[in-house]
Amino acid sequence: MSSVPAPQTSGSEEDAQLIVDERKRKRMLSNRESARRSRMRKQQHLDDLLSQVAQLKEENGQILMQVNLFTEQYVRLESENTVLRTQVMELTDRLRSLNSVLHLVEELSGMAMDIPEIPDPILKPWQLPCPAQPIIGIGECVPVLKVQFIV
Repeated sequence: MSSVPAPQTSGSEEDAQLIVDERKRKRMLSNRESARRSRMRKQQHLDDLLSQVAQLKEENGQILMQVNLFTEQYVRLESENTVLRTQVMELTDRLRSLNSVLHLVEELSGMAMDIPEIPDPILKPWQLPCPAQPIIGIGECVPVLKVQFIV
């Protein structure tokens, strides 16, 4: 059996190798710890994003409910406005008919009457229907048809 003599190393070379090995070990531990912290940050970021997604979905649902409510209100109000416009048109036509009867009575009787113009609220919505009277409350301003006979 032949024995190979072990390479002879001096104590300082062994110490240097131990120092290098210790540095490698510390670097590996540091790298592992850094990787662990990085994974933890990544997981925290993912958790934050998932939380934000849930919050945004909830806000989106609330906004969608508001949009639906506003849409329903809009449709209801638009329908009411259509009914009111139709009623205004019908009442305006009736008033025109009454005014034409008054003009006919004026012509036949020979008596002069003060028949006011009929404002068209559809074409001129900015004009109040009864500007001579102060507006005290809602529904208290009622237009009055004045007919004066001049003899």
